[in-house]
Amino acid sequence: MSKILKINGLGKTYNSGSRQLTVLQNISFDVEKGQTFSIVGPSGSGKTTLLGLCAGLDQPNAGTVELCGYDLQTLNEDERAELRNKEVGFIFQNFQLLPTLTALENVSVPLELQSAQDASSRARKLLEKVGLGDRIHHYPSQLSGGEQQRVALARAFSNRPSILFADEPTGNLDEETGEKVIELLFELNKDAGTTLVIISHDLDLAARTQQILRLKGGQILTNETTATF
Repeated sequence: MSKILKINGLGKTYNSGSRQLTVLQNISFDVEKGQTFSIVGPSGSGKTTLLGLCAGLDQPNAGTVELCGYDLQTLNEDERAELRNKEVGFIFQNFQLLPTLTALENVSVPLELQSAQDASSRARKLLEKVGLGDRIHHYPSQLSGGEQQRVALARAFSNRPSILFADEPTGNLDEETGEKVIELLFELNKDAGTTLVIISHDLDLAARTQQILRLKGGQILTNETTATF
C-alpha cells in the first residue's frame, strides 16, 4: 500500500504574550491509502491543530507534511488550496454549511469549483444516498442537526476526495443521531475507497478505524493497529 499522508517530526508553537506555547512536539506517523485512521486525545491535546497541519490549513514550525505525494512546505498558499480542492474533503463538528444555499447547492459547491458539468445531478444522487432526497431544496435552518451533518457528508464526498478529514463529526449530535451519521460516513467511505482520518475524543468511534494515534499534551502517546485492520 502507498502512503497518502506522511508526517515527520512535526512541531507547532504559538506566541502567547511573552512566552511560547508548544502545542505539538515531534509528531511522526504515516497513513496508508484507503486506510481508516483516528487521532484521539483529551481536549487541548493538539488534535485539531494536527488536522490543520495535515491538511495544509496551517504550517508547522518544525517537521514536514507530505499529502498526496506533495511536500506541503514547498507549496504556496494558492497551491495548497488547489490541492485541497482536488484531493481533500472535510467534515466539521459544526457542519459549516452556507446558510444562504439549499442542501443541493451546498453539496454542489465543491463540484462547481472544479467546473464539473454534472454538478447538480451528482449532488442530488449523493443527497439521495444519505437519505435526504426529499430535502434537497431546504436551507440549513430548515434542517435538524443530523440532517445538516448528512448534507455535510454528501458535500465532503462530492468531489471524490482522495483523503477525508472528519473533525469531531458527531460532536454536536445526540448519541442516536451521531451513530446514524457514523454508519453513513463509513458506508460512503467504503463505497468511494477514500482514506478517512477522524479526529475524536470518542474511543468507541476510534475503535472502528484501522489505526489509532493517541495524543496527550501535544505528543504521541501510542500509535496502534486495531483488530479491524
